[in-house]
Amino acid sequence: MLGNSMLNMASSSSLGRVLTLCKQFQSVFRISPAISVQQCSVNLKICQNNLLSKKSSLIAPSRLAPISCLSQHRAVHTTISRRGLEEFFDHPENWGEPSVKSGAPWTAKQLRTKSNEDLHKLWYVLLKERNMLLTLEQEARRQRVQMPSPERLRKVQRSMIRLETVVNERETALRLLQTGQEKGRPGAWRRNVFGYEYWYRFKEYAIPWYMNKRYKRKKFYTPHFVQPHIRLRIEKYLRERARKADLKKKSLAKLKERFPQMKLPSP
Repeated sequence: MLGNSMLNMASSSSLGRVLTLCKQFQSVFRISPAISVQQCSVNLKICQNNLLSKKSSLIAPSRLAPISCLSQHRAVHTTISRRGLEEFFDHPENWGEPSVKSGAPWTAKQLRTKSNEDLHKLWYVLLKERNMLLTLEQEARRQRVQMPSPERLRKVQRSMIRLETVVNERETALRLLQTGQEKGRPGAWRRNVFGYEYWYRFKEYAIPWYMNKRYKRKKFYTPHFVQPHIRLRIEKYLRERARKADLKKKSLAKLKERFPQMKLPSP
């Protein structure tokens, strides 16, 4: 009986030590925006001193080695979420307004003066703005009302296109300086048997081209009997483009008749 009571006391004391240890680690690694890095490091040092002073038999000294490494570096880093799904909606002060003031789109001349880091940040700012405007457009379409200042979406899209153009210009200039080639992969403009012109990228083959049957199967010319069909295809494309332009003009006229205060987009 005496032995059993001694074992129970030892197990209860060890259980109490384990619970105390868990509570100490929980208090140290509790993530809160109000706790700074210095406070986390101080808490880690206090926890380490307490663990070393107790010299518990349940934890070996080798298990305490990572704690000293943590105290020398930053404890815990988390990105604080400033806003939630509100990022997909306009500012509350703009809700219900028929028009919202907005600036001019970014020009290529202005973007060329920015650094690569600034362009990277600006791209994500424009991306968030575009997502917000697309959400606003979809909600206005669902409620069957006019979107306030729809020209903002076109301004953002133009800015993103110009920003991408500036980035491609820099990549092309760097590639010309390093390799002397304008394209990332060398190639040439070629025509297929249907008269389509496309950019053919050169490839490396294990055998010469005149011995390669796979390369010989490719036809880089247009037969003479395909020329009339090319003319018909171009005529079909022009008619389709004119039809789409006419439909767009009619839809804008209907919207102008329904919403007289609406500003028509520039052609």
